Amino acid sequence: MWKYLSSDQEKDFLLSLHLIDGKNASEIIKKIYTISNNKEKNYHIYKIKKRNGTYRTIYEPNLNLKIIQENILHNILEQKHISKYAKAYKKGINLIENAKPHLNQKIILKLDIRNFFDSISFTQIYNACFPIEYFPESIGILLTNLCTCYDTLPQGTKTAPYISNLVLQDFDNTIGSYCERQNIAYTRYCDDMTFSGGFNYHQVIKLVRQELSKLGLTLNNDKIRVITRKNRQVVTGIVVNEKLQVNSNYRKKIRQEIYYISKYGLYSHLKKSREVISKEKYLNVLLGKINFVLQINKNDKEFIKYQKYIINLIKKNTK
Repeated sequence: MWKYLSSDQEKDFLLSLHLIDGKNASEIIKKIYTISNNKEKNYHIYKIKKRNGTYRTIYEPNLNLKIIQENILHNILEQKHISKYAKAYKKGINLIENAKPHLNQKIILKLDIRNFFDSISFTQIYNACFPIEYFPESIGILLTNLCTCYDTLPQGTKTAPYISNLVLQDFDNTIGSYCERQNIAYTRYCDDMTFSGGFNYHQVIKLVRQELSKLGLTLNNDKIRVITRKNRQVVTGIVVNEKLQVNSNYRKKIRQEIYYISKYGLYSHLKKSREVISKEKYLNVLLGKINFVLQINKNDKEFIKYQKYIINLIKKNTK
């Protein structure tokens, strides 16, 4: 249906997506294509160390590319449905929704996709997000270009998480349908897959390997975990053995931070711990951690007290 479009009509189509502001149509078009043709130069690329000692590459777009990607996300990508089994990067869905299906189960199987974002290709993104059925080919390729770096999905951008859900939509539905027939609970939170119930986990692992291979993805064998009810079953940081509860180590660290702040004072605590962030940012991050605990258990009196304490400190330090 798009082959009869003139170049002017394609430009009008691109302008209708409202990707970035400009003085006039020609300036907007020029800005978009300039960024697309030099996309690698529009990223600040750096590495952060992971707990296992390896490094994760983060791609931070500059302001103009960030604006374009945010508009692609809101104006295009979020209009597309993702699988009900995908629990990350979805409005109205949080970690609780990912953990709930696995509450009080006999066995929990946890699987992880190796090099998740880096392994999603330009072609997969084009086909899942901007296919010829909905976009003129040249526009679809342009949009894909604006969402990739070195022809893969760059972790650290606003669009990457939602794109990953769209690319894995068929995978999720295939695995999810199988699990429903076998009475197995299945959810996926980014690259973390969780299965629970009473089942033959060897068969599930085999099926997941087969379906991932169709996408050019592989399992991280080092992160395969089978957890029985006798052990602490944790799903994305939430203990699910009998009731939903935040992992005890997470709670303990918050408790320690509150103790040190109350004993030494905020300034001395930050100096002793060599935190390099501002007091305001530190307090807001800590409040976010406390709110997470209360999100899981809103009646936790200990953490309600911590919440009030930190809120008062934030007020004092922002006057």
